Amino acid sequence: MEKNVTLIALFAALIAALGLIPPVSLGFGVPITAQTLGVMLCGTILGARRGTFAVLLFLLLVAIGLPLLSGGRGGLGVFAGPSVGFLVGWPIGAFVTGLIVEKWRGAPLMIVAGVAAVLGSIIVMYVFGITGMAIMLDKTLLQAAGIAMVYIPGDLLKAGIAAMLTSALATARPASVLSRLNAQ
Repeated sequence: MEKNVTLIALFAALIAALGLIPPVSLGFGVPITAQTLGVMLCGTILGARRGTFAVLLFLLLVAIGLPLLSGGRGGLGVFAGPSVGFLVGWPIGAFVTGLIVEKWRGAPLMIVAGVAAVLGSIIVMYVFGITGMAIMLDKTLLQAAGIAMVYIPGDLLKAGIAAMLTSALATARPASVLSRLNAQ
């Protein structure tokens, strides 16, 4: 139990630390950040449950006002902006990513983690992110999807990095990749 709490807090801190990398601001209010890499790693390394809890802890800290989002943003106001859909999608994306890594055992971990990050932490998150952008920017879903396409190359790069880091960690310290230990 203590180990789980520690890892959840550590990965929430990882997401916060990735927010220190300066965001690339775009004209429609949703910055390009490194924090989605942290969400991907929550799923690929911690697994579905722990990864979701880590992201939820991070979002709780943001909601109470800590400036942990990229660019020093925090507080309830961020949940009323164009990036709200992505923020709502983060824990769901971490869950789906972790679930795929836990259940899919028939391929090398690097491939599984990469596919899981794309499916869970890109496709699933984009469903929520595009919906949030459409609502908050008063756009159609198709218009919001067009805007969101600018994020795809960076998110694919982050999925590749998450896959490589997860695979490298599994090689160096197999017991550290909990997404592979606890699901049989």
